[in-house]
Amino acid sequence: MCGIAGYIGPRNAVEVVYDQLKRLEYRGYDSAGVAYLNGGGTIHVVKRAGKLGELGKVLWDGDGTPESGGGPGGEGIDVPHLAIAHSRWATHGGPTDENAHPHFDRYGDVALIHNGIIENYLDLKGELAAAGHSFESETDTEVAAHVIGQEYAKGVPLEEAVRQAVRRMRGAFAFVAFSKRERDKFVAARNASPLIVGLGQGENMVASDIPALIPYTREVVAVEDDRIAVLERDGVRLMDLEGKPVPLESFHVDWDVEAAEKGGYEHFMLKEIHEQPDVIRGALAGRIDDKGRVRLDQVFGDHVWQDIDRVNIIACGTAYHAGLMGKFLFERLLQLPTDVFFSSEFRYGDPILSPKSLAVFVSQSGETLDSLAALRLCKQRRIRTLGVVNVVGSSIARECDRTVFTQAGPEISVASTKAYTAQCLVLMLLALHIAQVKETPGVRIDEAVADLRAFAEKAEVCLRLEDEVKALAERFKGAPLVFFLGRNADAHVAREGALKLKEIAYIPTQESPAGEMKHGPLALVEQGTLAIFGATDADVREKTVSNVREVQARGGFVVAVTTEGDDSLDGVAEAVLKVPASRSAYLNALLSVLPMQLFAYYVAKAKGCEIDQPRNLAKSVTVE
Repeated sequence: MCGIAGYIGPRNAVEVVYDQLKRLEYRGYDSAGVAYLNGGGTIHVVKRAGKLGELGKVLWDGDGTPESGGGPGGEGIDVPHLAIAHSRWATHGGPTDENAHPHFDRYGDVALIHNGIIENYLDLKGELAAAGHSFESETDTEVAAHVIGQEYAKGVPLEEAVRQAVRRMRGAFAFVAFSKRERDKFVAARNASPLIVGLGQGENMVASDIPALIPYTREVVAVEDDRIAVLERDGVRLMDLEGKPVPLESFHVDWDVEAAEKGGYEHFMLKEIHEQPDVIRGALAGRIDDKGRVRLDQVFGDHVWQDIDRVNIIACGTAYHAGLMGKFLFERLLQLPTDVFFSSEFRYGDPILSPKSLAVFVSQSGETLDSLAALRLCKQRRIRTLGVVNVVGSSIARECDRTVFTQAGPEISVASTKAYTAQCLVLMLLALHIAQVKETPGVRIDEAVADLRAFAEKAEVCLRLEDEVKALAERFKGAPLVFFLGRNADAHVAREGALKLKEIAYIPTQESPAGEMKHGPLALVEQGTLAIFGATDADVREKTVSNVREVQARGGFVVAVTTEGDDSLDGVAEAVLKVPASRSAYLNALLSVLPMQLFAYYVAKAKGCEIDQPRNLAKSVTVE
């Protein structure tokens, strides 16, 4: 997730917004930039790829000018009283100086920063190019700046230009813009991407998260969707997309800075679990068109999909579990043979690779050494490679033939939660894309897309199970062993639920398909043993109920995760958690991972474990 900062008031505005970005560094980023008004009526923009310190060197080291380093507000230089700044997590275009924000409109009158994704930016870019516009970056942000500039050129105030531009755009985004022609204000807009206004005395500011504002004010306004904010020194105005005034509703922040960086959550892991509805929206953004078709512009041409006869998914840890979900879908939906390999074992097993096969590398960081080694082996064998990666500019993203980014934003907690959900969704989008290309019989793209569009809201409903899960966690915090079981896709999600409990609560687990219990693991069940069953698949529910009875007959305590409207386990399992139902067995199973993640979190918290940085583990594993 990118960082937004903006300030107008008596202080040195560049110093303020730079400090705001430093307080947002925990979010992750790969470039940063600032725009400000200083003296002679022009907008100065300074931006650099890399860490914030690279931008700082240019702003404050040197001979007194921003471009060479002396810094705005230095000796003999007017103190800038209006500035905006941005730290970017690359999505459209790599992490370069050119792609860093801020961006100008066509005329150089307006500077803009932007979080989120503009889904129809390609259509808008085509319209603008036809009207004579040219672009200096690969970003959707520069397209937005040109759209605003096009409206502004009609002679309207900046807030009206932003309002009209926002009405032309689709997606989840937040903007901050200012103009050299209206030097006493800047304008912000929100559509589904966080935006916070800070209210001061003779100064006002904006940011993408509260910790950036706390040193300057404790009175903040959470800007709602489809709102435009106009910030001046002495006041803030809000309006809706019709231009009608909206009253300001502020609240007082009493968090400390560390807690605020986590959005008020005690740990990043809990914050990231709760971010999953927005992550789902981000993973889908720009990938479903107005006709309800899946659009993956980053993948191979249609003729390649007709040629591929086998898929090999290669990954580690949580990403491996996402790969198992991909196998379930590719084989069930596409009848496309699929194998899933641990990256660390792949090249040592002398894999048999068909020249027509595809190797899919799934990784949050894109830097996992085992996966990189496997990727390089596939390149040597001249096998097509596709990355499913979260980090733009990472090694796997660069070295794969094609890459689809999960668009999950930075994940800070070592135990992956939201990245897993995004990976599974991208694999589903990939399967649907292939089905479209191959016109696979029996695949209802329209139904699948409808289920995907409703999935974020269902995740929000699912998170309301938190209190029930917390009570179960408190009861079983001392469990010496926990089983995670299921059938079909539920069995794959069970593996991921078990991994979370191992990672952060240090509790041994036994995970397997439920039908395998009688072939050995059942010997471990004794009085009071906890078994968590994924039971969201109606096709195998009767078999699952039989497996539940097998565990209970040995004294086990069963928690079943099933779907709303299904009463087959009511009165059978000792506890039942119900998630919203979809037509897709895949999505039902995927949704059930949320209560399992919450269970692991609350058990670890009850035990007093270090949650975000568990012992012996690292976020990005760069050793074999």
